[in-house]
Amino acid sequence: MGLNKFTTPKAPLFRDPIFDGAADPTIIWNHEQKEWWMIYTNRRAIIQCEGVSWVHGTDLGIATSSDGGKSWNYRGVIGGLDFERGRNTFWAPEIIYHNGTYHMYVSYIQGVPNQWAGHKRKIIHYTSQNLWDWKLESILELSSDFVIDACVHGMPDGRFRMWYKDEADNSYTYAADSEDLYQWEVVGPVIAEYPHEGPNVFYFQGYYWMIVDKWSGQAVYKSNDCKGWEYNTMILDQPGERPDDCSFGYHADVHVQGDQAFVFYFTHPGRKEGVRADQYEAKRSSIQVAMLQVENDTLKCDRNEAFELVLY
Repeated sequence: MGLNKFTTPKAPLFRDPIFDGAADPTIIWNHEQKEWWMIYTNRRAIIQCEGVSWVHGTDLGIATSSDGGKSWNYRGVIGGLDFERGRNTFWAPEIIYHNGTYHMYVSYIQGVPNQWAGHKRKIIHYTSQNLWDWKLESILELSSDFVIDACVHGMPDGRFRMWYKDEADNSYTYAADSEDLYQWEVVGPVIAEYPHEGPNVFYFQGYYWMIVDKWSGQAVYKSNDCKGWEYNTMILDQPGERPDDCSFGYHADVHVQGDQAFVFYFTHPGRKEGVRADQYEAKRSSIQVAMLQVENDTLKCDRNEAFELVLY
């Protein structure tokens, strides 16, 4: 289906107006304020710095929507997360709502490193009643000291499972289980075929699905029991035609409502031939959204397809 400017959501859906580096979005309903929230890694694309300092020292940005996700308003950053001194790094929030409490699992790095590798990474658990104010619960003890990108989903037996990237073991996806969202027991690796990151799990059209970021699109896995996973297909691996949608789709979040599913992801539209990695155009990122469908037991995503976005 071709593009339709009257029904297709705005593209890009959102750009951070301060640092222009919105990435790793998660979508959550704010029960207190009765609006949708997008919380994301607030990369500092506009700054000139040494190495990759611009992806560290990051806050979690907030954008809100009162019209079902059609338009988003920047509201600042989440404060009060620091539990030690100095400027530190917060990445890739995962937020779920359970029994009246929001639980956030966020990747944490001490300080502002100028390189990707060589420093510990932890997943931190916070709770909140309103998405603004957060209480530190714990620093999770998982399979190594180099873990990021938590995703949490309920299991068929009522327990919760967390999937995350363990960089100490080839950047494979590991899992840990919990009865109460506070205490976690490591299960072990679940996707161990190649390095990747950003697992996201959701239930849609009779199956559990997992997408993982291969840095060349999202690999899709399917499961009947949320434990054993079978490779299914690739999505967001072909460039789209909409503004700022011309790159791979990175680190995504899926929102399911009834028979609809929407994938929120970010792009690096300025990464083209002749653009250096340290230039602003190569750093900036945009949030996009597309619709997911299941055809013949295969997950499909046409990022050019026209659709109406109404979150509820």
